[in-house]
Amino acid sequence: MQVVDAKKSQKVVVLGTGGTIAGTAASASDHTGYTAGQLGVQHLLDAVPALQDSLQGHELVGEQLVQLDSKDMDHATWQALAQRCAHWLARPDVDAVVITHGTDTLEETAWFLQMVLDTNKPVVLTCAMRPATALAPDGPQNLLDAMVVACDPLSRGVMVVCAGLIHSARAVQKVHPYRLDAFSSGESGPRGFVEQGGVRWQDLGVLPKVHAHARTALTSNVAQWPWVAVLHSHAGSDARQIQALVAAGVKGLVMAGTGNGTVHEKLASALSEAQAQGVVVRLVSRCAQGQIVGKAAFSTAPLGLNVFKARVSLLLDLLG
Repeated sequence: MQVVDAKKSQKVVVLGTGGTIAGTAASASDHTGYTAGQLGVQHLLDAVPALQDSLQGHELVGEQLVQLDSKDMDHATWQALAQRCAHWLARPDVDAVVITHGTDTLEETAWFLQMVLDTNKPVVLTCAMRPATALAPDGPQNLLDAMVVACDPLSRGVMVVCAGLIHSARAVQKVHPYRLDAFSSGESGPRGFVEQGGVRWQDLGVLPKVHAHARTALTSNVAQWPWVAVLHSHAGSDARQIQALVAAGVKGLVMAGTGNGTVHEKLASALSEAQAQGVVVRLVSRCAQGQIVGKAAFSTAPLGLNVFKARVSLLLDLLG
């Protein structure tokens, strides 16, 4: 899909991946019993009449990458998405990329892209909590807001735009399973707000450095990517889950510990044994805010990431 105007030169590219924003249900009142990823990116763009007004002279280019429910996101799709982003962002006539995505794994995709894309241009992910067939869908407004952010001259790096808030890839986390403002940036707060068709920045921030193994992530066979698993410490924890993962060939373990990174004694012993066998262990806190302070029993994940983003970072570390 391409909306063409010969007078325009700079472009904003919209990559469609499916998700609730492209979902449909049999009834306009059904917000949960829908099927995700049913509508193409052209349909989503056509559903926002005011979209052209937000482009600030840019040409709009749309591309359908995949149509999936983001709960089923996989490494192959991550790699393909990053490759298409890199392709478009390398072009001097492209100023920004917008990605329509499901909400369930959006925070993981955003962090992966931030780690592997070597660009200062904006990459804006947006989403919806209601399907496109809802009586009052939130997708069109989120898409419009994402376009406003993409075209703002101060935008850079990977961001998530939802419910009028602009989140960084590092801080964003889905915190609610149903309400429209389902995302939070925790203690750091949002990078900014979309208000009446404009952006009010709160924190322009310092972007994390691109990962040293970014090129490998973009070019290697995803079937050969290391297996990194996520675990949680909790009351009544059982070491057998760690032992089973190690026996099955896991290469990395990210443990969400209680409080300030504490780990159940049975898990701690099993983690030490796993390390002795060559498995890399990283520790985070399962608390929704804050990060581990002081000395911990195991190596901590960088930047106070949550357990799922820490898995992404460890996966990239092990690619080398």
